[in-house]
Amino acid sequence: MALRNLDEGVRLAVDSLRSNKLRSFLTILGVVIGVSTVMAMASIVQGIQSQIFNALNAAVPNTFYVFRFFAQTPLNPDNLPYEVRIRPIMSEMDAAAVNLAPGVRHAALWTRAFGRFERQGIRSQAMQVFGADDRFMAVQGGTLSRGRMFTPAEMRSGTNVVVLETLIASTLFGSLDPVGGEVKIRGKVFRVIGIWEPPQNIFRPPGAAEGGIMPYRTLRSAFPINETNDLFIIVLGDPGMPIDAIKDNVTVALRRSRSLRPGMPSTFDMLTQDQLLEIVGKLTSAFFLVMVALSGVALLVGGIGVMAIMMVSVTSRTREIGTRKALGATRREILWQFLVEAATLTLIGGLIGILVGLGAGQILKLVLQIDSGVPIWSAVVATLVSVAIGLGFGLYPANRAAKMDPVEALRYE
Repeated sequence: MALRNLDEGVRLAVDSLRSNKLRSFLTILGVVIGVSTVMAMASIVQGIQSQIFNALNAAVPNTFYVFRFFAQTPLNPDNLPYEVRIRPIMSEMDAAAVNLAPGVRHAALWTRAFGRFERQGIRSQAMQVFGADDRFMAVQGGTLSRGRMFTPAEMRSGTNVVVLETLIASTLFGSLDPVGGEVKIRGKVFRVIGIWEPPQNIFRPPGAAEGGIMPYRTLRSAFPINETNDLFIIVLGDPGMPIDAIKDNVTVALRRSRSLRPGMPSTFDMLTQDQLLEIVGKLTSAFFLVMVALSGVALLVGGIGVMAIMMVSVTSRTREIGTRKALGATRREILWQFLVEAATLTLIGGLIGILVGLGAGQILKLVLQIDSGVPIWSAVVATLVSVAIGLGFGLYPANRAAKMDPVEALRYE
């Protein structure tokens, strides 16, 4: 009996779609938008997480950073908390102490600034420029496609030289050879000595793309920097040594260099690749939850639309309901029929939403240039949610139909 009612409910729902195309389309539109949005957001989040994971894998293993104070939200340098102000800023003396720690292959003080790159009227967006040393590519990955890195003399003297990232070099110089040319960064002139080809899978969050690399002392003298957020020691550990052991050795070396007695808190923070992944995971999860909540509004609207259309359906079929009950149909059978019809409407909307979400995922993959795919779980969840919406919002009109008095229903005009 249940299977027969299921088949009948599905058939009636399809007939309702055919006979009231516009009304049915508007009913399921909210479900389509909600489901496709959930799938598209899941695709973006998975793609970003995958890109970050690949980028961290592209970097040399056993690499981590030492900060004055690490905060997920950048601190205002003009209004630092007391616990940050009492910490000394990272210095070249600190980097030298870390360099002598057991298990450390290389350590150096790096920094960064943001600015636009210019040449002959062509300007880039605001991009990162690193102040680093000649081991930059040994840490970050990538290769020199043309030119050279800094010389020891250029690093010591802070010469105005820069290694451009390949895309910004192409933007500014076109088909010309950039090596030997000049660019302006925040109004100051720098000579191009090389072109950096970054790893293909390096993660570049919006607004933070790398534009170039210059000697650390060059950047410190050329631009003001945020000494809390943008000044750090990069540590490259020996590949055969556990990262935790290297961190312990660096901690001991820095505490000894800063004359910190036992029991005194450390005046620096460390950030590893695992911690970066954990932070990114939390951020992307929060982003995903926000987008799911927004798409849930569309699903709610779709559910209300299902309820409205089912109420209209119950009213227009009052005599039919009265006839069925007069012929022996039970309250349970009437309730089941309308619930199946509501679930069928939203299931159709969910399936259409899945197709739209798959297409949106592919478009986002091309536009954002991320290696993303639509997770299978999102399609399963979207289907189940769409059916649940049909059952939940179809319950009231179905219950109303089931409670109808057959005599009153047959009298309905």
